[in-house]
Amino acid sequence: MDDDAWRVRVREVRLLERRVRLRLPFRYGAVTLREAPQAFVRVRLETPAGDAWGTAAEMLAPKWFDKNPALTDGDNADQLRRTLRLAAAAYGAAPAASAFGLAAGPGQEAREAGIADGLPPLAAGFGPALLDRAVLDALCRAARVSVFQAMAANLPGADLAAIAPDLAPFDTAAFLSALKPLPAIHARHTVGLLDALSAGDDDGADMPQDGLPTTLEGAIERYGHRYFKLKIGGDPDADLERLRRIAAVLDRATRYRYHVTLDGNEQYADAGAVAALLEAIGAERGLRRFHDAIRFVEQPLARERALDADVDALARIKPVIIDESDDALDAFPRARARGYSGVSSKQCKGLWKAAVNAARCRHWNDARGVPRYLVSAEDLTCQGGVSVQQDLALAALLGIPHAERNGHFYGGAMPGASDAEHRAFLAAHPDLYESLHGAPSLRIRDGVVSLRSLDCPGFAHAAEPDFETMTAPGG
Repeated sequence: MDDDAWRVRVREVRLLERRVRLRLPFRYGAVTLREAPQAFVRVRLETPAGDAWGTAAEMLAPKWFDKNPALTDGDNADQLRRTLRLAAAAYGAAPAASAFGLAAGPGQEAREAGIADGLPPLAAGFGPALLDRAVLDALCRAARVSVFQAMAANLPGADLAAIAPDLAPFDTAAFLSALKPLPAIHARHTVGLLDALSAGDDDGADMPQDGLPTTLEGAIERYGHRYFKLKIGGDPDADLERLRRIAAVLDRATRYRYHVTLDGNEQYADAGAVAALLEAIGAERGLRRFHDAIRFVEQPLARERALDADVDALARIKPVIIDESDDALDAFPRARARGYSGVSSKQCKGLWKAAVNAARCRHWNDARGVPRYLVSAEDLTCQGGVSVQQDLALAALLGIPHAERNGHFYGGAMPGASDAEHRAFLAAHPDLYESLHGAPSLRIRDGVVSLRSLDCPGFAHAAEPDFETMTAPGG
């Protein structure tokens, strides 16, 4: 543990929820999301400077952590509630340690307990991921520093090689102190499998009349996006036809060079089918600009077989990264051995895992002398407020220049929050939000989100959620 790290102890954990109804249905993989609970974790931390409260929030999204079709959305939410309870018990019973020590000790124990209880590894890691963020928030508030300052000084006492032996020997303190948080980031706009592409595609009778865009073309006009994340469904012919339509909109509506990522959400049967799709795109003269814009393909194969076969042939066409397969600390090195070039940073998978993978990319790229390996920033419908702000701060800390943002498009202006919470976040983060009928809507200009107000005491939020309006888990 770093000599400057604070020893802390979790004295109390509170688990809360509120229901979020999306303004637009979000189709990803095999599920269409219309509403889901948002979990909130509050941690009271005993520190050398006194007690402090920290907060984290995340959607209980169905059919991502566990895609078993026999489970209902409610079953999936209950799985995540179970891992939150396991993590709360483990952290609450732990002796004093550094913030990183809590993640490496009781956090890993809670994850292993969840797996032993039948939870998939991704779901088992959900509870510790939220506890770690709430602990870091409380630590920063007690020390009166921002998360960027805390990480630069290694106040959490991180030793990444302790949880990722493949990094040893590795100077975590030097790595963290050298990070240069970005003051702004490009928002990568998501196009789901059901999304209308232009005004002629939508059904006006069913579309929300809230002043926010409902189509891809409308989002480009309002926000000026230059980065896009496109969902593909596993049928090469159907995907090619839809991508033709998307490319026509992008070519027509974007004034600047645009960039695209393709997200398979585990829907493709094998790497050869994905390669055939990419080759078909490259063979069409009308898709030349679109083909050149593709930066990587995200998790096209099911997690059960994604790391069993090499993807070298596919990766020679476009880089391939893992997302759902990133269910353990050693997943990225195993994926690398199969030809994958990157891994996603998703705060629901853990901030320390994201830091480990960023350190690996730095180490591997330095050894090769070329920047082949990457960490992307992806969004599991992070809603406005604590969730989206901590997610953006993590991407900014790791220097990721563009991040998928979909919570504001499908969710809208902080749905489910009270008027008091709306006012608090609008006042505290005027660069990040603009008022939409009195509610905070993500402010995106020329495709860019300003993050300057996230450099505040705590983990990226200077306002607090309205906890009085929330219910107990499942309530």
